[in-house]
Amino acid sequence: MPRKPNYKFERMERQKAKAAKKAARQEAKMEKTETRKLGDDGEVAGEGSKPSKKQSVWPGEEPPEE
Repeated sequence: MPRKPNYKFERMERQKAKAAKKAARQEAKMEKTETRKLGDDGEVAGEGSKPSKKQSVWPGEEPPEE
């Protein structure tokens, strides 16, 4: 004899699986964003990675001769 379908339970299980998959994707996306924001030396890339307008060379490089 076939079992009686339980549509509500099956729908809830599908929604639970979908939510878990979405949360895993979001977590992976956040980790990827964090690693992208961090530089090779572990500091935030936006802080001090580009020379300022006053400073025309990168730290450690010699200024161009004029």
